[in-house]
Amino acid sequence: MIERYIRKEIGRIWEDEFKYSTWLRIEILACEARAALGEIPEADVNVIKEKAKFDVKKILEIEETTQHDVIAFLTNVAEYVGPESRHIHYGMTSSDILDTTLSFQMKTAGELILKNLMELRTALKERALEHRLTLCIGRTHGIHAEPTTMGLKFALWFEETNRNIERLKRAIDVISVGQISGAVGTFDHLSPKIEEYVCAHMGLKPAPVSTQVIQRDRHAEYLTTLAVIGGTLEKIATEVRHLQKTEVLEAEEYFSKGQKGSSAMPHKRNPIISERIAGMARILRGNAMAGLENITLWHERDISHSSVERVIIPDSTILLDYMLAKTVGLVKNLLIYPENMKKNLELTRGLVFSQKVLLSITEKGATRETAYKIVQDSAMEVWRDAGKNLKDELIKKEEVLEYLTSEELEKLFDYNRTLQNIDIIFKRTVEA
Repeated sequence: MIERYIRKEIGRIWEDEFKYSTWLRIEILACEARAALGEIPEADVNVIKEKAKFDVKKILEIEETTQHDVIAFLTNVAEYVGPESRHIHYGMTSSDILDTTLSFQMKTAGELILKNLMELRTALKERALEHRLTLCIGRTHGIHAEPTTMGLKFALWFEETNRNIERLKRAIDVISVGQISGAVGTFDHLSPKIEEYVCAHMGLKPAPVSTQVIQRDRHAEYLTTLAVIGGTLEKIATEVRHLQKTEVLEAEEYFSKGQKGSSAMPHKRNPIISERIAGMARILRGNAMAGLENITLWHERDISHSSVERVIIPDSTILLDYMLAKTVGLVKNLLIYPENMKKNLELTRGLVFSQKVLLSITEKGATRETAYKIVQDSAMEVWRDAGKNLKDELIKKEEVLEYLTSEELEKLFDYNRTLQNIDIIFKRTVEA
């Protein structure tokens, strides 16, 4: 399904045309730098810039024989350039263009993902403000705990998205390095000034030290960052999945006209987008693990990482781009049911106020252990008997009335008191 949704911007980064265009750009920049240093004639560089091009199909045909993608590319370019092609790739190793290009691709893809993250942040902020005071039950261990608001759920996700934005900015910066340093990174046949020139024109920084490759801890950090972002999207999706349960139904994915939920049961409205996001997050984590495995290579380089990266890096960026697009739509169109939230709040018949009663009794002089036992005894009776509620059970008990009047008890069972500090939390988050 995802193939139908790959957005043009992110997909083109991983197409052969983009890759070979970047390779050629790097090779020409290196020639320009050598000419500026007086190593090769400017006229030859002009010929290269004028004639250099490639044919994707032809490169792939040549590679069938050479079994080497960079040699196939250079062979094809030389066919267009002629004798001046002798200056191309001078003193360079394949990874100089492969790794510099990969960094450029990851940087470019990361910047697109960053825009999508910012769009998600905006959507979360809007829904947080919309439902700032929409009361619902908070759950711990899946069990009703105390009242919260739907707006706080969105605010929580907003704040986590802020952290993900900062994480991704760091990861983009870490991967934004290039190398033009030769076979084992010693600049034996090229001046470091050539690397500086190429990187400056590619929007990259020179790697302070490289071997034959840019070190893979950089790529691992990038991939793990994508996986963390995926984890946040899964967190949102998992909450929606729970809230959409029939017996809960506090929120629901938008269900469009003509949409079908089941081939067997016409009544079904399933959280398919949320389930899809949750499943895809697992792929991102698996790819991140493969990225961690790639950090360790033999000596100055082997190619055990290469085949892995050809899958995990394009797939992870495209996948996260898709997941973000789906999550933005999920958040913007999420159906919220305040009436069901209120119904669920009252499902446990006042048990959600047990801590308020506990604290009020301790404020009147009882030990915490005494207060806890008084409230828990009544709470357990309410759990056992669906006809009872906590306030009525407490009012009946002399040990409660030793500390609290019935009027004081009445005031404790007030949802509005739950909302007294919501504005402070919002000033720390969505309004900061």
